[in-house]
Amino acid sequence: MEKFEITGVISALIYAGVGIAVFFMVLSLVEWATKYSINKKIADEGNIALAIVLGSIIIALGLIISSAIR
Repeated sequence: MEKFEITGVISALIYAGVGIAVFFMVLSLVEWATKYSINKKIADEGNIALAIVLGSIIIALGLIISSAIR
């Protein structure tokens, strides 16, 4: 059995915090760069294409953060 190390938990929490911060910065940048509210377009108007683009941005950002952790 492996010995539990607290340093692994701490580093995972740090990476998770940095990843979440970068995620919100990118979402804020996308919101700022567009002329309209992304939330309003997706929720109120039902713009599925915009939701797919935003989902792909989220997946790509997750893959980048995942590869940075490894």
